[in-house]
Formats: sequence, structure tokens, C-alpha cells
Amino acid sequence: MRIGDLARQSGLSRDTIRYYERRGLIASAPEPGGTNTYRNYGADTLEALAWIRQAQAAGLSLDDLVTLMRQLSAADGADFDGIAFLDARIAEVEARLARTRRVRDTLRRTRAALIRAPYPDGAGPGSDGV
Repeated sequence: MRIGDLARQSGLSRDTIRYYERRGLIASAPEPGGTNTYRNYGADTLEALAWIRQAQAAGLSLDDLVTLMRQLSAADGADFDGIAFLDARIAEVEARLARTRRVRDTLRRTRAALIRAPYPDGAGPGSDGV
């Protein structure tokens, strides 16, 4: 598929897709026939882009993703401790999840306290006044 189709289907801009390709996160191939500069992306590229977005949303940086992808595809990953790298990323995600749960729990407790709190003139959460 060409970059325009990939952009529409993924919801990413062409510039973002090109940037990811320059960073080595995805790949394209010249269009068969070679008479133009069009590039084709495989069907698995959509899945890769979705995974990249999910990983970023979970807090992984593009640098982390590039490092991981390069090492996983390298023939000689002797200098790279993939287990330690992944353990560190997992610990970061788990810490972020714990912080998010604490914020969620605080918000829930605050909401419950607001519902129970007495309000002057009967105005309170859920009333016409608030």
C-alpha cells in the first residue's frame, strides 16, 4: 500500500510515517516497475504502527523502540542485554500504572466525598446549581 493509504488507515500523517521509517521502525519497498519514486508498505505495517502508538502511549520513547527493534533484528546482539532492557521498560510501565491507579483512586475518593458533603441551599453535585 502507498503512504497515502497507510496514512488514512493508520490516522498518522505522512510525515510521521516517513519519520518512523527513517528511524528504522517500519520499512517500505520501491513500487514494482521502478518507474517512479512511490514506495509500498506491507500489510503488517498498519499493525506495526498501531503497536508503536500503543507503546508510546504506555510511556516508551521512540529511542527505546528504535533500540529494541534494532537489537531484535541484529544478527549480533552480543553487546545488548535484551532481558535487562525489557525488564527496565516493564518496571517503568508498572510504576506508571501504579501512579495512574493512585490518581484514579484519589479522584474516586474525592468524588465520593463531594457527593456526601452538605451544601448550603441544597446546591451540590448533580443539582441544577452545579
